[in-house]
Amino acid sequence: MLSGMNTSNTLVHKEELSHRLSRLRGRLDLDHPEWRCAAFLGRINLYYLTGTMQNGLLLLPRDGEAVFWVKRSYARACEESTFPNIRPMASFRDTAHDAASYGDTILLEMETVPLALYTRFNKAFGFHRTESLDGSIAAVRSVKSDYELALLRQAGAIHRAVLEDDLPPLLREGMSEAELAADVFHALLQRGHHAISRVHAFNSELMLGQVCFGESALYGNPFTSPGGVRGIGPSAPFFGSPDRLLRPGDMVSVDTGCNIQGYHSDKTVTMVFQGGFSPEAERAHQTCLEIERRTAERLRPGQIPSIIYKEILADLEPDFLAGFMGSGAEQVRFLGHGVGLEIDEYPVIAKGFDEPLEANMVMALEPKAWIPEQGMVGTENTFVITPEGGICITQ
Repeated sequence: MLSGMNTSNTLVHKEELSHRLSRLRGRLDLDHPEWRCAAFLGRINLYYLTGTMQNGLLLLPRDGEAVFWVKRSYARACEESTFPNIRPMASFRDTAHDAASYGDTILLEMETVPLALYTRFNKAFGFHRTESLDGSIAAVRSVKSDYELALLRQAGAIHRAVLEDDLPPLLREGMSEAELAADVFHALLQRGHHAISRVHAFNSELMLGQVCFGESALYGNPFTSPGGVRGIGPSAPFFGSPDRLLRPGDMVSVDTGCNIQGYHSDKTVTMVFQGGFSPEAERAHQTCLEIERRTAERLRPGQIPSIIYKEILADLEPDFLAGFMGSGAEQVRFLGHGVGLEIDEYPVIAKGFDEPLEANMVMALEPKAWIPEQGMVGTENTFVITPEGGICITQ
């Protein structure tokens, strides 16, 4: 046992892990009928399937027992994971005893595993073909268990309290975006946020989120997000600018994640400091709130994300659409996205997402609109999909 560790209140129970693995096997049977072996190297999926983020390899043969091979730290993996079959490894060579029985094709996380790591892995195994299992594990993770929903609701409650109760009194004339971001981050930590927000998209980083005053929210950024952010600078285009100071009449947009034991809620609030929205901004903001309400009503099992997207947009005026979810080259084309162990998960309310929604999926809806020279209006909240429609956990 590792000295000083107390993990009893954060362990993912063995039954929970067994249920996840069983659902994954069923999804792989559906998506890859001929599959023989799947391998996981990415730490988020390793945590989901084993309950620990240690450096290692999870091998899942179709006709055998899953084995979690751990390079570092084996002792910690044994301490904090209830996974039934954990073994130490010095290198991938230690794990390839049964490689001949796995066939010539491996299922792998092709979106996240670097080529160099795959090369070292396959030097030991010698697979001739690689197929992506990213869609399969994303679909499995998208439907949350009661255990996961409880954590997500905790995150949502903290998120609501910080952005709706704690945030407004923090605003003061002359403070910088970076100062407000630091104050919001501190408030989240005080209420229980676990400090980090994880992003799935390649080469993406997230430090708290986006904190913008006025026109800063219209500044381009590398994320697939309707909001812009000038951020700290070219090397850190996130958080908030130390140079943009708060003035009376500024619109303030704060978009953050909140994490409890790995599970995120996602929320944005928009307000005006010492003033009110312009008539143009007020109309656009109310339209965004109505879009969120109408979309949330349709977050029911069996609904098709691509159809929701098409039908919601079909009812919007052309003038509003010109600045909806960005403008010009900065415009993004979705209404919402899944959240869970990462803040940008499957499914997405967008064109091309044609699988029906399922109960207990969790999604963030974020209708937002750009107002030239003023900033961004709109909202974002996190919803659980139920037969009665989306139930908000952040508002």
